[in-house]
Amino acid sequence: MSSERETSNLFGEMRRMARTSGAVGGIAARIAGERVFGIKTDQARHAEDLKALLGGLKGPIMKVAQFLSTVPDALPPEYAAQLAELQANAPPMGWAFVRRRMASELGPDWEKKFKSFSHEALAAASLGQVHRATLPDGREVAVKLQYPDMPSVIEADLRQVKLAMAVYRRMDNAIIQDEIYVELAERLREELDYQREAAQMRLYRLMLADVPDVNVPEPVAEYTTRRLLTMNWLKGQGFKAWLADNPTQEQRNALAVALFRAWYIPFYRYGVIHGDPHLGNYQVSPQGQLNLLDYGSIRVFPARFVTGVLDLYAAVRDNDPALARQAYDIWGFKGITDEQVHILNDWAKFLYEPLIEDRVRPIQLGQNTEFGREVAQKVHAGLQRTGGVRPPREFVLMDRSAIGLGAVFLRLGAELNWARLFAETVGTFDEAALAARQDEVLRVAGVPMSG
Repeated sequence: MSSERETSNLFGEMRRMARTSGAVGGIAARIAGERVFGIKTDQARHAEDLKALLGGLKGPIMKVAQFLSTVPDALPPEYAAQLAELQANAPPMGWAFVRRRMASELGPDWEKKFKSFSHEALAAASLGQVHRATLPDGREVAVKLQYPDMPSVIEADLRQVKLAMAVYRRMDNAIIQDEIYVELAERLREELDYQREAAQMRLYRLMLADVPDVNVPEPVAEYTTRRLLTMNWLKGQGFKAWLADNPTQEQRNALAVALFRAWYIPFYRYGVIHGDPHLGNYQVSPQGQLNLLDYGSIRVFPARFVTGVLDLYAAVRDNDPALARQAYDIWGFKGITDEQVHILNDWAKFLYEPLIEDRVRPIQLGQNTEFGREVAQKVHAGLQRTGGVRPPREFVLMDRSAIGLGAVFLRLGAELNWARLFAETVGTFDEAALAARQDEVLRVAGVPMSG
């Protein structure tokens, strides 16, 4: 049986690679032609073609594309700009598929276990689709069902991404991406396990239990398997629709506060980060509260790493290069020069500046509507000039969260005293106390430490 499954996965990977290799190979050829042979290509047009192709595919390559679009200069800017627009949506599977998949997860009499179950999917995402249902006791639930053969799909997509990143590295050494790829691959593979996601949902219910205006769904254990996740239904509207209703500045600020707390109370008090601040992963409730929906991309850091993050904040605040170097060492940056510390500090200053200025302000000053792009380009040029750096795995989701949330705060037009919100969130920091809290919540929720 296991050999049959391995054969099936192998053929699944081969089919997937056949569909994606042309796109990735095309990127490689076009960039190489321009950089090596001086042949000018219309990268913007090719990027549009790439987006159209990838947007028609189900699966994690969309998630990978979104992820890479937020890592500064992991891909050429023309591609990053187009891939940033990809929505993790694909046409849903039909009812015949749903019936077969549900029977494989809950047994042939699965329909009797529900009072009602929508035939049409309410949402289709990169790894699965969501249906609305009612349990026999009257509870309304969201049922997320994973698409078939996703392990082989992920492996095929990851191989193509690794190829694209390797080709780009030959022409641009500012960011050595080995650890970025390792982290991305591990987190994607974890997302296949919906029982793990249910445990991570329980973890967030524990960590955010006393946080106002943040709602976390509750998983239903007896209706959850590795490929099926059932949780209570949260009422709310999508972020874009909410903004279209022209909320007041006060409402925008309140939602920004809820978002900040939902991401950073878990990190600064428990060492846990939600690594996917994608617009589709949250809603606004009828009361204006934050509904946090997706818990697949979660990372647990050692308490020492949180100390390093706060050390870097203090180094920026106090203009202390020695403390900055110590912080980067804790983060996992190895062998960087004094000049590279100075260059990396430009990025750190950009991210920490709102947390240092004790005044009400937007998250980013100036007219640039793309969060952090100008600073990223400056840092990239400096790193390229000095031989490049190898960002550690720990950097990846931290950077993604900061950039992703910054973009949301910018879109909200939120104006807050971020420094006071940060101080309130961190509280009185104690590394040993964080480690003890972390051990307790991980044990209760059943979540392992990240690799």
